[in-house]
Amino acid sequence: MKKITLLFAFLISAVVFTSCKDNGNASTKINKANLDNAKTRDLEIKKGTASISFDSNEYDFGTVNEGDIVETVFKVTNSGKTDLVITNAQPSCGCTVPVWPKAPIKPGETGDIQVKFNTSGKPNRQMKTITLSTNTESGREVLTLKGSVTPKAK
Repeated sequence: MKKITLLFAFLISAVVFTSCKDNGNASTKINKANLDNAKTRDLEIKKGTASISFDSNEYDFGTVNEGDIVETVFKVTNSGKTDLVITNAQPSCGCTVPVWPKAPIKPGETGDIQVKFNTSGKPNRQMKTITLSTNTESGREVLTLKGSVTPKAK
């Protein structure tokens, strides 16, 4: 037991003495590329967050027959001062398929979010949402599809 304790004490003191050794001037270890990247990032942050606005964030498709595919396009505008990035568009149901711009939307520019809703097996009143993950202040935005689906005659 004494040998283990002595060995453990030796290892700890060896680590302490080698970690305290001066390995040179700290300023020589700075990577200039990382410093330039940080300056660029800080300038973007100072501009503020991206801001998003929609022509409409809700689409009422009215009354359709079961089996129809409802399609719409939501117009999204970057009303902020930095690039708007939509990283994901998560539908509330597998019957709803969104397609969103993968490239950043520049300030003042517009993009389209295309949505398709398959009404097969979805009779009666329907409301589906698409949650956008963005770089806006809130971090998420919600789009809504709603309407009524007339069931198939049996």
